[in-house]
Amino acid sequence: MTQLKLKVCGLTKLDQIQELINLDVDFLGFIFYEKSPRYVLNHLNLKQISEIPHLQKVGVFVNEDLENIIEISEQANLNFIQLHGDETEDFISELKQKLNPKIGIIKVIRIGNQTSDELQKAINHQPSTIDYLLFDTDSKAFGGTGKTFDWNILNDIEIPIPYFLSGGVSLENTEDLKNINQKPTALDINSKFEIEAGNKDLQKVKEFLSLIKNETSISKLS
Repeated sequence: MTQLKLKVCGLTKLDQIQELINLDVDFLGFIFYEKSPRYVLNHLNLKQISEIPHLQKVGVFVNEDLENIIEISEQANLNFIQLHGDETEDFISELKQKLNPKIGIIKVIRIGNQTSDELQKAINHQPSTIDYLLFDTDSKAFGGTGKTFDWNILNDIEIPIPYFLSGGVSLENTEDLKNINQKPTALDINSKFEIEAGNKDLQKVKEFLSLIKNETSISKLS
């Protein structure tokens, strides 16, 4: 099995970001949603984000104006745009046309009470121009709740492209990954690894990294 990658989302502190870079975290997530308690622009400005020396910086947006996404992506030197709202197929296609072609798109599908058929339909309606899907637990807060969905539903659908698994991923439930037939490319962690919103528990992140990067652990999941 390919080694699982890790995305740490909801980052707000430069010293913690540097430590995560030193730990070789694969993706760094910055939330540009004003209603989020982890809204990055309350803590860092776009220039500071642009100067962070990492090649997989992800900007998270929720039902944001297209021009704002493009402007922020350029000023913050983002590598991926994560669309976490109700963005339509047409919106995503237009965004892809106007974005710097080097910037990838991650589209979030929020999983709540829908059936596997409904979920499959939502996946099938995504434009072919997106790079990754991300499955998260549905919530009015658009993520960051620390709640998981039933991962077994992923075995009832076809997932045509690589995906991130999010929503309450923790040290305690990593073992359940072995029950998923098509494994995620990356795990997306946030609130389960915090002291408070935006303040990460780096010791927990280190433990989690050693767990998912360890060859013995990975072999158990395959």
